[in-house]
Amino acid sequence: MQTRRQFLGGSAIGIAGAGYLSQGARELSADPLGLPIGFQVFPVREMLGKDFPGTLRQLAAVGYRSVEMCSPPSYKDYGFAPLVDMNASEMRRIIQDAGVHCESCHYQFGELKQHLDERIAFAKELGLKQMILSTFGLRRDATMDDWKRAADEWNKIGGEIQKAGLQAGYHNHDFEFKQFDGVLVYDELMRRFDPKVIKMQFQVAVISLGYDAAAFFTKYPGRFISAHLADWSPADKKQVPVGKGVVDWRKLFTAAKTGGLKNYFVEMDLDLMNASYPYLHDLKV
Repeated sequence: MQTRRQFLGGSAIGIAGAGYLSQGARELSADPLGLPIGFQVFPVREMLGKDFPGTLRQLAAVGYRSVEMCSPPSYKDYGFAPLVDMNASEMRRIIQDAGVHCESCHYQFGELKQHLDERIAFAKELGLKQMILSTFGLRRDATMDDWKRAADEWNKIGGEIQKAGLQAGYHNHDFEFKQFDGVLVYDELMRRFDPKVIKMQFQVAVISLGYDAAAFFTKYPGRFISAHLADWSPADKKQVPVGKGVVDWRKLFTAAKTGGLKNYFVEMDLDLMNASYPYLHDLKV
């Protein structure tokens, strides 16, 4: 299955409402940071397009309690077309009926530049707290000046999102770990972004490039809002279930307290997602 990184470069079923909250209160004591374990929908987008409620219930049955969506209009060519005509209240009802909740969603730069008011209105009706920019969409040969200009533009858009009562965030991929004259693009973005306006969503999968999420959480305290979780086997050169690779998860979640994380989402293929939940649920930090 194509991953999002490539694209850009049964007891839990039906638990909802008070039942979800009462069970969730007991379960969260075992989850890292006391937060519900979430998943990103992109890896299961084909399933989602065919059966939105059923896919959510399937992941809820594994134990997942939080979902991060992708904005259907800008992801319609990648499996989300069946959701484009769904209004926010209907989407919210389906998500809640499945026994999960949604407070974060990914957006592409173009749609936020062209349809910001519409996307904000949809986000608020959906019950979101966070609007995450998935990528600037810059070319592979983009210069540091290109990155700076994009960051400045995102500061302005993020300010409008903040005025609407929502938090703007930025999600990295491999692209941000390129260097220009010894300066890492990621570090330049952290210097450029207004820390009061833009929070970061760290892609833990960059461990495959040698970059440790914990180091960034510690280096930039309070600058992060969430993370995408994945693990990596250097020997096999492939992703593996959380807890089966090189990521030191206790170190990561300890540092995440300094970083300021409010939520986290597993983002791997379905089999790896299923295999990752038990480790996370049992992890004590």
